[in-house]
Amino acid sequence: MPKVDLAGKDLITTQDWSLEELQATLKLAGDLKVRYHRGRVPHLLANKTFFMLFYAPSTRTRAAFEAGMTYLGGHGEYIDVSTTRLGSGEAAKDVAKMYEMYGQGLGVRILDSAIDYVYGAGVSVVREYARYAEIPVINMACCTYHPTQGLGDLMTVQESLGKVQKKKYVIMWAYAKSFRGRCSIQEEALLMPRFGMDVVLAYPPGFEIDPKIVDQAKSNARASGGEFRITNDLNSAVEGTQVVFPRNWASNELLTVGASKFGKEREAELHERYRDWTLTQSLLDRMDRKAIVTHVLPVLRGEEATDEVMDGPHSVIYPQAENGMFAKMAVLALTMAGKRKRTR
Repeated sequence: MPKVDLAGKDLITTQDWSLEELQATLKLAGDLKVRYHRGRVPHLLANKTFFMLFYAPSTRTRAAFEAGMTYLGGHGEYIDVSTTRLGSGEAAKDVAKMYEMYGQGLGVRILDSAIDYVYGAGVSVVREYARYAEIPVINMACCTYHPTQGLGDLMTVQESLGKVQKKKYVIMWAYAKSFRGRCSIQEEALLMPRFGMDVVLAYPPGFEIDPKIVDQAKSNARASGGEFRITNDLNSAVEGTQVVFPRNWASNELLTVGASKFGKEREAELHERYRDWTLTQSLLDRMDRKAIVTHVLPVLRGEEATDEVMDGPHSVIYPQAENGMFAKMAVLALTMAGKRKRTR
């Protein structure tokens, strides 16, 4: 295990952890990946339980956390919030205290339709669990952050590019008929500049992200020698880039008032104005010849990006999904190891 003490520590966003702690987590994730492929994953969490409270559905996050706990010798317990009493008035405080007695870690996933897309509503719930539970609380995605996703994505970029300092990383708004929140976008806008990357956030007018996230991303870039900038010009954004991440997210106005109030048809009409914001082969040809295409999945094929791009030689979406599991395993191993209770 790396020489950092993360036992009992929450992970709401990677911004909460020091650079040394993040580097140690990535190192452990890499070690666990090697051991996994050799069939020798150490049971670092034997006889421990990680409760996973899902307000919102998942494909990869649930599977990766469950499988990861199994490989580490523990148990990941999936809980659909609709099967609990939380919808009948039970307080999150009481649920947090109960899970702390039953297990050694708690994950919470709450975003998008579970909160009517209202920005800030999800992270406040995650922080409430963290406030009361004296076991580590892991954010499995909320309206604002997705820390374990960011770590897995950074691990993939490092594997693909080697040294990432001053490598250009483009986060690209991409067209889609449906829409999602900004958690992955904002997490990567925070994380990649901390490791010295030159990050460009490209989106059409009206799709701005949280200004506080922007300010912190710029601060992270200054501290690392990287860069963070924003543009509405997609073609210039992707020119010569080493990494591109195409993903749709909802407009700032919808995320401010909520989907039911703003109207999904109105949002869809707004997205249609920017149908040309799709990652195509012609855009890919503008990038570095060794550029990689990433995506947190699910990728909306034929909308966010073409099949030609997502199934082509530059795509790393499947190794990226695999690395997500090892990043989650590393976070679990480091936070749930040692003493069960956290010193406050």
